[in-house]
Amino acid sequence: MASEHVKGFIIDLDGTVYTGQQDIDGAIHGLRKLQQHGIPFLFLSNRGNYSRAMCKDKLAAMGIEVAAEQIVLSSTVTARYLRDHYPQDAIWTLGDPGLSEELRSHGLIIADKPEQAKWLVITLHESLTYEDLNKAFRAVRAGAQIIATNEDRMFPTEAGDCIDVAGMIGAIVYSTGVEVTKVMGKPLQIMADTALSILGLPAAECMVVGDSLASDVLLGKLHGMSTALVLTGSATRDDVERSEVRPDLVVESLAALIDQHLSYKR
Repeated sequence: MASEHVKGFIIDLDGTVYTGQQDIDGAIHGLRKLQQHGIPFLFLSNRGNYSRAMCKDKLAAMGIEVAAEQIVLSSTVTARYLRDHYPQDAIWTLGDPGLSEELRSHGLIIADKPEQAKWLVITLHESLTYEDLNKAFRAVRAGAQIIATNEDRMFPTEAGDCIDVAGMIGAIVYSTGVEVTKVMGKPLQIMADTALSILGLPAAECMVVGDSLASDVLLGKLHGMSTALVLTGSATRDDVERSEVRPDLVVESLAALIDQHLSYKR
């Protein structure tokens, strides 16, 4: 299946647009082409330790300007969920500062002490200390329910794959005996619904593009969107052959996919 029918793109970030702090060859130029041709797209990422503002600045430094509304992170979806359902509940976080920044940007309350929190939100914490873990432990022991921005086990960096949110979840769940109440992140319905509502297109006219079979490709398959796997991140062609989750397209890069798509439009 090619992308002739596609009117909008839902694009992953890590391993698709950039790896760590380095943009992937051709990705930024390709995104600018989408802008020039008026083709709608947004970024949908399981990153929960970034805020949209941080991500927007990171992309701008790489050479692509997008609106904050075009960036949907698992921290964003978590914030929207808590704002819509528990707007008065105090929150404690286990994660990098970008998570708290995103929660506050949605008008949510960060507790002064872990024992005051009704919710513990867990995401990636790349500067994790024992004190951070222990405060999260205390929040749950005092009655806080747990939300995880996603359950990813690893993410790609310039130095290789690194432990992701699953490691933070495991530490708290195993030590407290309390299970996670709610998980956000791809490939769950809440991520697909949020992305489609912002993009303003039906699922059948959208393509999910990313480097993960388990989150990006499965998201598209579960929710009626076409899919393209890029080989610039965690997955390989061998992984595709071994997987029951098969993308509609396998391409070398985001840039190659965009060039292919634009060639159909000529």
